[in-house]
Amino acid sequence: LESMGKKPLYPNKLLLVLDHATPSPRESVSNMHKLIREFARKNGIELKDVGCGICHQILLEEFVKPWQLILGADSHTCTHGALGAFATGMGSTDISVAMAYGKTWLKVPEAFKFTITGSLKKHVYAKDLILSIIGEISAEGATYMSMEFMGDCIQRMEMEERFTITNMAIEAGGKVGLIPTDEKTRKYLSTRVSNFEDLYPDKDAEYKDELEIDASQIEPVVALPHRVDNVKNIREVEGTPIDQVFIGTCTNGRISDLRIAASILKGKKIHKDIRLLIQPASAKVYMEALRDGLIEIFLKAGATINPPGCGPCIGRHLGILADGERCLSTQNRNFKGRMGNDKAFIYLCSPAVAAASAIKGKITDPRNIS
Repeated sequence: LESMGKKPLYPNKLLLVLDHATPSPRESVSNMHKLIREFARKNGIELKDVGCGICHQILLEEFVKPWQLILGADSHTCTHGALGAFATGMGSTDISVAMAYGKTWLKVPEAFKFTITGSLKKHVYAKDLILSIIGEISAEGATYMSMEFMGDCIQRMEMEERFTITNMAIEAGGKVGLIPTDEKTRKYLSTRVSNFEDLYPDKDAEYKDELEIDASQIEPVVALPHRVDNVKNIREVEGTPIDQVFIGTCTNGRISDLRIAASILKGKKIHKDIRLLIQPASAKVYMEALRDGLIEIFLKAGATINPPGCGPCIGRHLGILADGERCLSTQNRNFKGRMGNDKAFIYLCSPAVAAASAIKGKITDPRNIS
């Protein structure tokens, strides 16, 4: 912006969030945080500082509503499509131009329709569903497409489950993930949005591709290193030793995710040879977990509680892996080096698989935990 001689045109439409490395782990990050704080003050931009949580979760809690166009300087901005917004990630230059001129340009994406019918079985969750979809169509299967999720299974899902689905649209190359709005959307937004027009596909909508999935056939799955689409049924990898378990992130760090993990960990201890890290996605989630007694359950089980934010998911601090170590995580990416060490290995799973595996010290099917 400064090199263009520009200032933000609409400061009231901007939000700055410190989340990727908070609290700051080193001098260079602290200096960047200082720069952002000064920029926010100088231009009258709202800033969510250290401890508030992950930008995507904060937006869901406080800002997003249907029919918005949301541009984020992070690829998982696509999360907000579960609330009927066209939300997509862009690079720094594109974001700065949008800030300076209040507009952007987009190629209208082709649509990929996913019809999910039936019901997920016990101990099978939205994370298992979206990983299974990505495993089937590949990490490039929906490149620059609108991934549109519908069907009676999606309609029965609570909003936080839907957020997990759209959060990972980018992992199949999607430009945006969208879910039609309904009464559950209306209920979720009721405290801050009085009314809105529903968003749903036209009856004559055209789709580039379509996929139908029977949710009752989905099993717990794990994505193996070093690709999100390297998805295996848990039976194929059960027993794989692990060194660290991480439950959190913008994919599975919400209160429903923590409740799932706590229901499995309650009254139990984690395996002596592993570390369990728990990280709420926002301060609001953290407070809910405290009120529900979840934090006490985690601490008694032997977990470490990280402050709200991205933490080890981005590989900056709060849980970087050693050479050769394996981490089982509820995050959305397992690329080589993602958690700060390109000699380590990341496995992706649901909160239920993560919690069960923390008890056994190896990848474990949650259906096998009493």
